[in-house]
Amino acid sequence: MISLSEIRNANILIVDDQEANVKLLESMLGGTGYRSVTSTMDPQEVARLHRKNRYDIIILDINMPRKNGFDVIESLREVEEFGYLPVLAVTAEPAHKLKALTCGARDFVSKPFEIVEMLTRINNMIEVRLLHRRLHAGNEALGARIREGTYALRDAYREAISTMTDTLVSKDDESGPHLQRTSLYCEILAERLGMDGQFREEISYASKIHDIGKAVIPERILAKDYDIMTPDEWMVIQSHTTRGAELLRERQSPYLKMGMDIALCHHERWDGSGYPNGLAGEAIPLSARIMAVADVYDSLRSAHPYRAAFSHERALRVMMRGDGRTLPDYFDPDILRVFLDAGEEFREVHRSYGDEG
Repeated sequence: MISLSEIRNANILIVDDQEANVKLLESMLGGTGYRSVTSTMDPQEVARLHRKNRYDIIILDINMPRKNGFDVIESLREVEEFGYLPVLAVTAEPAHKLKALTCGARDFVSKPFEIVEMLTRINNMIEVRLLHRRLHAGNEALGARIREGTYALRDAYREAISTMTDTLVSKDDESGPHLQRTSLYCEILAERLGMDGQFREEISYASKIHDIGKAVIPERILAKDYDIMTPDEWMVIQSHTTRGAELLRERQSPYLKMGMDIALCHHERWDGSGYPNGLAGEAIPLSARIMAVADVYDSLRSAHPYRAAFSHERALRVMMRGDGRTLPDYFDPDILRVFLDAGEEFREVHRSYGDEG
């Protein structure tokens, strides 16, 4: 977990061309206990300052002369070492809010803002940023240990997975049981498909990081019912697949290579109607096809802000017959067949690691 002291010590930059706005934010943050707050009224200085100071959050006004907030975000892409732009966009223009997210900002606040809302968004964004740093630090440490030969490779790779799952669980208490269940579901399906022991072991661990990209998605978007999302919000949700793959790219571990395939492709569908790349059939990695079945089953069995959990029987009916939102054409038919055969094993896993309904 990220402590309150770590959050209060975060390195913050305020960017606004209006002196009154800068002073208001400085006073608000200082009065709340933030200890490292700086500002600039020159948007052309932001990239240089970030390259030097590596801010944990940049509170960025979008509507500025000479160089607007979108231009600033673009310039930050060139200097941000991990591709994660810690930008909180501030704007009075409704059309600019989700445009800022699609350009790379992590969240937005409307002008004129409410102090409580602004402080909450800042706190949440800093926490995610620090978790993101911790994740990369763990990966760097893993690489060093592998190069030095001081850790057995298998144990080092597993440690990397644990670091990433800790990142997800620290943001959402419900993630822990979900990751445990889907890991076991994937093992069951892989065994029934006749996969060898190495594949079963790898998918057991790699499946746990299928949603690692959600660590950088605004929580208020994650909590919305898909049916009432705007097209721009849906685009942001879909980006958790590519953002997760970016975090895992160029890793030598077989666990993390499979994890990258799963993170990127677990929302692809057998009939080609999925995302992010519209892959179909066997063009989708087998590990991701297995994860798709496990993930959808567990999602149906789990309560969400927009609906109650389904019973085991109802979840099976939805996956085998469809309900308008989920269709059997979405899944590899061979995997769907072994899933049906393994129904009682799935029920038992959910009974052991969740609330049976």
